[in-house]
Amino acid sequence: MQYRLLGNTGVWVSELCFGAMSFGGEAGWEPVGKLGQKGADRMVSRALEAGINFFDTANVYSQGLSEEILGKALS
Repeated sequence: MQYRLLGNTGVWVSELCFGAMSFGGEAGWEPVGKLGQKGADRMVSRALEAGINFFDTANVYSQGLSEEILGKALS
């Protein structure tokens, strides 16, 4: 994995970003995906093994459920 410095923060992030929009699939996000905790755990584990340390989610994805699932998968 290659990394880049995030601005002048001193933080190095992977060039690849893992998007978590498909986690949860509720509140209008059903067409995007309905990945539950077990599936998210597997995907996040593989991303971490590949060296990804840059994750994207937003509180609007499944009304925040995406963030909750990602947080549990990272813990």
